Amino acid sequence: MEYLVGAGLALGVGVFATIVGFDRGRALYPVVLIVIASYYDLFAVMGAARALPAEIAVFVVFVLLAVAGFKLNLWLVVAALLAHGVFDLVHPKLVENPGVPDGWPMFCLAYDVAAGAYLAARLLSSSPSRPRARP
Repeated sequence: MEYLVGAGLALGVGVFATIVGFDRGRALYPVVLIVIASYYDLFAVMGAARALPAEIAVFVVFVLLAVAGFKLNLWLVVAALLAHGVFDLVHPKLVENPGVPDGWPMFCLAYDVAAGAYLAARLLSSSPSRPRARP
């Protein structure tokens, strides 16, 4: 169920952003990536401060990828969203963070992959209102 809700929510947000024009600029998906990556830090604060340094280190990596993708090429953001999905898959083995809700890694993995796939589809589309891959 977590997979279905995560993917459905990501696609719903993506379609909504396209319809209202939020994704016409380059900033939306890099910001989404930063927000997604910040949740594990929130969970660390809520459940185990000892997990915070490791979670912050991972967060910084994804922030740097979001900035690089915004500045250079949105395909980096696609790759980073997919990479965060892989991180969700292995997170329980890498970081002991008891603040993470039980279903979160599956939900977030599905969201990340669906959001990355949606952005990739937008970049590949021929629509004039698509997000630009390069400045």
